[in-house]
Amino acid sequence: MLATLSLEDARKLVLLSQRLPNNKPLGAALQATLAAVQHLGYVQIDTIAVIARAHHHTLWNRTRRYQPQHLDELLQQRRIFEYWSHAAAYLPMAEYRFSLPRMHAFANGKSHWFKPNRKMMQHVLARIAAEGPLRAQDFNSQRRRKTGMWDWKPAKQALEQLFMEGKLMTLRRQCFHKVYDLAERVLPADINTNMPSETEYGCFLTSQFLRANGLGQAAEIAYQRSGLKPLIERCLTRMAQRGEIVPVQVIGRGKRAPNLPHYYALPNYRQLLRRPLARKHLKILSPFDNLLIQRKRMQQLFDFEYRIECYTPAHRRKHGYFSLPLLWNGKLAARMDCKAV
Repeated sequence: MLATLSLEDARKLVLLSQRLPNNKPLGAALQATLAAVQHLGYVQIDTIAVIARAHHHTLWNRTRRYQPQHLDELLQQRRIFEYWSHAAAYLPMAEYRFSLPRMHAFANGKSHWFKPNRKMMQHVLARIAAEGPLRAQDFNSQRRRKTGMWDWKPAKQALEQLFMEGKLMTLRRQCFHKVYDLAERVLPADINTNMPSETEYGCFLTSQFLRANGLGQAAEIAYQRSGLKPLIERCLTRMAQRGEIVPVQVIGRGKRAPNLPHYYALPNYRQLLRRPLARKHLKILSPFDNLLIQRKRMQQLFDFEYRIECYTPAHRRKHGYFSLPLLWNGKLAARMDCKAV
């Protein structure tokens, strides 16, 4: 039987699942940061720092005791790692094996931003193996060659290709620049590196998304994962048949908000909805916050149309260079331009 949720309860479920506003974190501050990364599944890294970098902003909204050095400490402790979710992100080290399908795809020819230069990759890998952790800047050459074989750009491309293939990992960041090392020297000795089966991988992505987002559809779960939607659809059907997830219909309001296509939720969603939602705590959200990253989803569920306009020519901006959404009373209620002139 298809369960139903009001639009208000659907929004509440999403916010509670996203831990917005945040609950009182338990344990030490560093542990609370790790718990936030583990619960969300990823925290996006972004270079834009108009207010604060996205990863710091997102985590601060989940735990008020968050400090920017926490991510460096967790990287050093090998409890999180950098890789790709829908974008560059910090991920829980305990879930490392579920990044292997993407790594293997790149190693086996999946296209990326540029064509791999295997000769340069061998050179880069050999230097790091012999010299230890290196940055892209460490590959600058004093020689100037028209071919550019040893200049910065090919080396950086090689480093990133090896990173995407899982042969290199980020040991730490130095002034926000990656310091790369061999994956086998970064991974904890006891980490599980077994490749998940296709079904295991799809069911993991599904469970992870629903845990962190409350409600989900196949297209949302497969967001920015090319070719994975059919697998997610099969996993949704399989998990629903086994009672591991339940289909839910969100009931809209009036002609402007018809019933939305049905979603899926974890079976404990009703227990979660019994928790109170702190509605009078204003949250200023990062444009790259996990709640907001899928703009179409926010428009459907929260009736909130949003785009970051720092990439938009000034004369075409509607809300400002860097307008941030404001969460208030369980709604995305307004925007604030944090770089108004």
